[in-house]
Amino acid sequence: MMDCRKALVETDGDFEKAVDYLRKKGQKVAALRSDRETKEGVVIAKTTADGKAGVIVLLSCETDFVAKNEDFVKFAQSIADLALANNVQSAEELNAAPLDGATVADKVNDQVAKIGEKITLSKFERIEAAAVTAYIHGNYRMGVLVGFSKPVSDEAGKDIAMQIAAMNPIAVDAEGVPAELIAREKEIAVEQIKAEGKPAEMAEKIAAGKINKFYKESTLLQQAFVKDGNKSVADHLKSLDAELKVTSFKRVALG
Repeated sequence: MMDCRKALVETDGDFEKAVDYLRKKGQKVAALRSDRETKEGVVIAKTTADGKAGVIVLLSCETDFVAKNEDFVKFAQSIADLALANNVQSAEELNAAPLDGATVADKVNDQVAKIGEKITLSKFERIEAAAVTAYIHGNYRMGVLVGFSKPVSDEAGKDIAMQIAAMNPIAVDAEGVPAELIAREKEIAVEQIKAEGKPAEMAEKIAAGKINKFYKESTLLQQAFVKDGNKSVADHLKSLDAELKVTSFKRVALG
């Protein structure tokens, strides 16, 4: 309120000029705090009404105090709603999208002026599928989207989303793991085995086993299902529907 009053005084009561004044103030605050770390914030994960698209928005700030503010959470939710309503595809497009008479980037800058912390729209993710489940974990500290090949129950969708939240897989299956990552993992394994004095041909075989273990730990479908460690996620999906597939997922967390 004091900032608004000062803006009106400085601009002789001209409302439009006062708005510009506040935005310029926000730019100055942002410049002054540009080197500050934004380790806190809120992660919003939402889907469209038909459940065929979903977005994750991470709005970052400096302190836990701001992140827990109800108005800050609502602001982040309004950005996610805007992204869904306007079929936004990228962070750049989202920053330029109109929100209440200004762009999202301008509105974020307004929050900087209002709150006095560095605030950034740090991450934006979107997926589309026959069915998408959104899940928010830990009081807006992590968001997950999961795309399925066909509709699933709320419980089934949430189970897979919680698996991703807890186990942090890097890909849906082995085919989704970057080749350079596998090459690096294999190289490290071979060097470790050779250092133990084992012959090269044995090192290759043992390394192959280590890569298979890597797949089991790091790809969603091969991971042990968190609600029943006796079966894999792939086995669990088959038990629900032999044709059900996970087409993609996104996981965004603070920190």
